[in-house]
Amino acid sequence: MLRLASKRLLGLTSREIPSRPVQILPRLYHEKVIDHYNNPRNVGSFDKNDPNVGTGLVGAPACGDVMKLQIKIDEESGKIVDACFKTFGCGSAIVSSSVATEWVKGKSMDEVLTIKNTEIAKHLSLPPVNLHCSMLAEDAIKAAVKDVELKRAKLKGNSSADAANAPIEKAADA
Repeated sequence: MLRLASKRLLGLTSREIPSRPVQILPRLYHEKVIDHYNNPRNVGSFDKNDPNVGTGLVGAPACGDVMKLQIKIDEESGKIVDACFKTFGCGSAIVSSSVATEWVKGKSMDEVLTIKNTEIAKHLSLPPVNLHCSMLAEDAIKAAVKDVELKRAKLKGNSSADAANAPIEKAADA
């Protein structure tokens, strides 16, 4: 390289340097990722003061992703009747949130606690570098369930649950 630069300075070579063709490999995402990214489901928010709404607010400081996932519970059946999210971060975080809101609808709170980040990642075929996004979705589901359980316990007058979980309630209010 140095020899070529020296020859060029002295005018001993032509100005054009033959270049090797560069092959740019596109990063291919699974069609489910592209679909949820282009058409995210359930974007929005509910009233966080509603006792039947649970809010999970989680973040990953390493990458800057922040995910707020909310669930709305039917009082009589105890099943999740609606879910929504707002996510600030990479495409994989947005997609993981969108899938999570679809998966929790119609399930009981105990059922949604069995949803694992590995299932979300496998469903979306996420690359290893984006696995933290599916982990955020799992954590957000757990935080939302915990929030709605705390609200219900507070309504029933269970002060011991309130005292034990006060920091979580503050995080959900953010």
